[in-house]
Order: sequence, then C-alpha cells, then structure tokens
Amino acid sequence: MQIIDGKTISAEIKKEIAAEVAGLIDKGQRAPHMAAILVGHDGASETYVASKEKNCHSVGMTSSVYRYEENISEQALLEVISFLNGDPEVDGFIVQLPLPKHMNVDRIIAAIDPDKDIDGFHPMNMGRLVLGEDTFIPATPYGIMELLKRSGIETVGKECVVLGRSNIVGTPMALLMSRNNEHANATVTLCHSKTRNLAEVTRRADILVAAIGKPGFVKADMVKEGAVVVDVGIHRIEDTSKQSGFRLIGDVDYEEVAPKCSAITPVPGGVGPMTIAALLVNTMKAYRKNIAKEKR
Repeated sequence: MQIIDGKTISAEIKKEIAAEVAGLIDKGQRAPHMAAILVGHDGASETYVASKEKNCHSVGMTSSVYRYEENISEQALLEVISFLNGDPEVDGFIVQLPLPKHMNVDRIIAAIDPDKDIDGFHPMNMGRLVLGEDTFIPATPYGIMELLKRSGIETVGKECVVLGRSNIVGTPMALLMSRNNEHANATVTLCHSKTRNLAEVTRRADILVAAIGKPGFVKADMVKEGAVVVDVGIHRIEDTSKQSGFRLIGDVDYEEVAPKCSAITPVPGGVGPMTIAALLVNTMKAYRKNIAKEKR
C-alpha cells in the first residue's frame, strides 16, 4: 500500500515556486503578493490564515491579512474588497470562509475581481471551469489533481467516485477528473446525501474521493480492494491520550480502509498541505496576469 504524502509533494511545489520568486526578485521585480480577509475569531479559520501567511513567506511572497471583528457590516466588507480589487500591489486575495450569518456569502464572493480570485469561487471562474477554459481552480481539487499526478496514480479510463457535491471540493473535483487530458479522463460519479445504495456505488470506484464532511464515514465495506482513496475531511475528535486532548481524523475510517487500498492519503498530512500549495500556485498565476496588465 502506498501512502500518498501530501507534505512531501507540497514541499516540492513550494520549492519550485520559491525558485521562480527568487528569479523575479533577482531581475528587480517585486514579489507576488497574496492577501487574506479574516472576519471574526473562528479557530480553524485563524489557523488556516496563519498557515497561508507562513507559507507565503517561506517561498518569498508578500502576505497581508486584513482582520475584522464579526460585527463588521456587509457594506464595510464590500468596501474592503473593492479596495483590494483596485490595489495594483495585491495580486490575489481570499475571503476566509465561513463568514458571519448576517453576510450574504454569494454577494461577497461575486464582488471579488475574477482576476484576483485565487480561491476560484467567483461565478465567472466557476463558469470557466465548467467550460474547460483557463481559470483559477479551487485550491483543494487542484491540490488533489497534483497529488494524483505526482504520485503516479493512473486516472485514464478509471472509475472515479466523488462523495460530496460542494462548490468548494466535490463539484469541481468531478469536473477536473472527467477532463480530456492525460492526468484525468476518468469516468466520474458524483454522490451526495440522496444517492441510493451508496456503498454499492463507492465499491465500483478505482479512485474514491471522500469530501462528505462526516468523520470516519467511509468504512471498509464501501471500498473496493485495490482502490485509491483520497480523504479530504479533517475533524477534531476528543482523545484524552493526546497532550492536546484531541486528534485529527478524516472522512475515511483510516484503520479499517487502508489495508484494502493500493494508495491512500493520510489525515493529517495528505490533502491539507496541498490546498495551501495550490493557493500559492494560483497566486503566481494571478501575479503573471497582473504583470501582463501593467505592461499593456
């Protein structure tokens, strides 16, 4: 069984990006600049944004975080987005989700300049993804595609089942796996809460992507012998044997499922590091777009 090591592969990607950034700076150009907007004090969001900031600095990029209290008005947040849209020094930015309940998330995302939307959530970028056009790919699905490619996992002609239909992971994942290229060309089934006989469907999968948001949901009887399993979930569960008092698990019951797999991603250390790496890749893409605009 192969454990697909997201830490090692993300380190490779970051090394490539760091070399490119160093080359830009050697030529007298400015470093790419990623910004993040963080509203409130959600623990997971704080951790994620801090990780983005740390990883930006590790590859030589500039990073800015705009922090606001949970009671900021939607209009005030839209004004911050407008400011970042117009700032030529900011190449790309994200609005960290979830947002407070008084915010219209769709309106907030739609306000982001599509050319700075490094999360790939803007309706225009999602539409380009559906059409197979060049665009910002949402970071987690992009990271998974890189994991499969760089781990030598064959996808062409394989049956892929995606558990979960969110716009952040499941739906773009299904689109990417069905694309006509040498690192995709799978036959894809997208499952969700209304899928009948779910275990029968998942047992057909040569490649199973679990992004259903339920800890330990995927059991051994849902997985075909020799399948490749990608676990997108990450959940804190109480564990008094740990100094922290908790441990992290995914959407897959790893101990049960791993022995049946030809390859599997661990939690932590699988998909998570790749999401950050993919965001850095998207920032480089946004930087190139921005520089091309400046030259016109």
